[in-house]
Amino acid sequence: MSQFDQTDLLAINTIRMLAVDATRKAGCGHPGMPMGMAPTAYVLFSRFLKFSPSSPDWLNRDRFVLSAGHGSMLLYALLHLYGYDLSLDEIKNFRQWNSKTPGHPEYGHTVGVETTTGPLGQGLATAVGMAMGERNLATRINEMGYPIIDHNTWVIASDGDLMEGISHETCSMAGHLKLGRLKVIYDDNHITIEGNTDLTFSENIHKRFEAYGWHVQFVEDGNDLVSIEKALAQANMEHDKPSLIAIQTHIGYGSPLQDSPKVHGSALSPEQIQSTKTFLNWPQEPTFYIPEDVKQRCRTAIERGKAWVNQWQQILNKFTVEFPQKALLLEQALKHNLPSDLDKKIPLFPPDPKGTATRISSGHVINMLAKELPFFMGGSADLAGSTMTLIENDVDFSAHNYQGRNFHFGIREHGMAAVLNGMALHGGILPFGATFLMFADYLKPALRLSHLMHLPVIYVFTHDSIGQGEDGPTHQPVETLASLRSIPHATVIRPCDANEVAVAWQYAIQNKNNPTILVFSRQNVPTLDRSNYAPASALFHGLYILSESSTAMPQVILIGTGSEMGLCLEAQKKLESQNISTRVVSAPSLEIFKQQPLDYQKKVLPPSIKARVAVEAASSFGWHSIIGECGSTICLDRFGASAPGPVVMTQLGFTAEKVVEAALTSLKKSQNLNA
Repeated sequence: MSQFDQTDLLAINTIRMLAVDATRKAGCGHPGMPMGMAPTAYVLFSRFLKFSPSSPDWLNRDRFVLSAGHGSMLLYALLHLYGYDLSLDEIKNFRQWNSKTPGHPEYGHTVGVETTTGPLGQGLATAVGMAMGERNLATRINEMGYPIIDHNTWVIASDGDLMEGISHETCSMAGHLKLGRLKVIYDDNHITIEGNTDLTFSENIHKRFEAYGWHVQFVEDGNDLVSIEKALAQANMEHDKPSLIAIQTHIGYGSPLQDSPKVHGSALSPEQIQSTKTFLNWPQEPTFYIPEDVKQRCRTAIERGKAWVNQWQQILNKFTVEFPQKALLLEQALKHNLPSDLDKKIPLFPPDPKGTATRISSGHVINMLAKELPFFMGGSADLAGSTMTLIENDVDFSAHNYQGRNFHFGIREHGMAAVLNGMALHGGILPFGATFLMFADYLKPALRLSHLMHLPVIYVFTHDSIGQGEDGPTHQPVETLASLRSIPHATVIRPCDANEVAVAWQYAIQNKNNPTILVFSRQNVPTLDRSNYAPASALFHGLYILSESSTAMPQVILIGTGSEMGLCLEAQKKLESQNISTRVVSAPSLEIFKQQPLDYQKKVLPPSIKARVAVEAASSFGWHSIIGECGSTICLDRFGASAPGPVVMTQLGFTAEKVVEAALTSLKKSQNLNA
């Protein structure tokens, strides 16, 4: 092991005091964790982490995830000291409007932040996905002597991260998959907001992770730099198992509040800061002090990083000459380039009055896409046979074959979504994950982060309504669509037939800057004869006129989604037979529609036509902005019931007759309004 000198000790205290000064200036924040973990983080960044501050997106860098995102000043201090484009003024502007140093790290907002963290457990779980992405891409791309993809994923996790249920899901998965490139440093400080962890957390973490199949080490003193370096070196050499290095630290080290929950989430007072500086032999003034020799030592990482990048680039250049097809595949994967003729290969489904479940149509499209897009891959939470998400003629991703494109996440919905985020963040993979729509609530926190980070993750949710039938209200997602549609940047698509399914997938794979949520039926729906109706490609507008009324201007508009579209078309015939001109609008995506030009929106839903009916076997929440003050809904603002699907639908009012009745009511309201 190498020696540590006075400059190393100064650097560690610089990290501590930048966190103290920044939280004091902001009047809030979490100084305790950075003060305790500064020695470990410094050893990691100075002696093990492979990165390049001048090329922060270098493909073969080690990924560093601060899962304990509340300790964000630890990361910001490191990024500044090591030469990333994060100025001292930004450190001073911690937690302020428009700063690059928000309260919790945000991917895409601050250079060097690999993933958004803060909700505990998410960073650790996302890192598992990064490690899976690294193994998959390395196995598919690398050749002997050409380690193009060859890096580690390092994590700092807290007691809170390991309490969260998602840590159990994903750390179990990581051990099962033998993800030896995953290295987790556990900040074992025994403190949470409410007090000592003895209040709630007494399990043997070491044995827990050994049972998962991890390599486990323990460092008794979080200030013992030699022991920390030795443990990190052993973890760095371990490639057959994921590593956990538990390091016993002191939260708020050196302050009067050391080892107290009071230093977790509150800035130190001026008096406490004075005492801390005295203990650490630190100058009382100025604030945000950085010794020059500390800056010079840390900034050597810039040239070291450039050398790593240059060496790797030379290897890549030779690789490109030697293996041009693989180099092209890598470029295609990293840029998510789609074949120019892909549109022509999207399947067209012939008309079929009996039809098929949209989940089954989706399965056909998935397998077509898999043939054309080598970087397209995914799986389900133990439901591949029901969600129809198995890629045929491909192998399973496993500890024995990381090249497989079928991921088996087990019954771990929350972990699955976080892992998808990690794969997308790693790059080179367009991931999808599937489960029943009802279980979207299990994975909501990670799905929310997909949207916050604008990641091209595709969610496949099947068994989408009370049409689920006999399984009953526990499995019938009444309120879930409204919940998903409420997420900023969300694009929820619920296709009405097989051809809308195909176009929905076409939209999803082109949506490179946000997640896409695809919602499919369990029960059969007719495949519409598009020679009689508008083409399914109109889905790219979100809402479109599927079947026009008999007159130039309709009296009433029926708006349907998914499996309920057939009710709208049947009701249209009944209303037209009563000389009530009726337009039917397919509404696969409200979000896409709201992005369309106002002229188009008015064309589909003319403001003068106030008689409107929304038909969807789910909550009416959110539909009133579409149907207006005179509109009616055939929706479901109660839980479902257990019975055969058609019985449940009929008993709960999903019939053409009920749609007609609602249309007449809405028409009467609009006439009274105009009278």
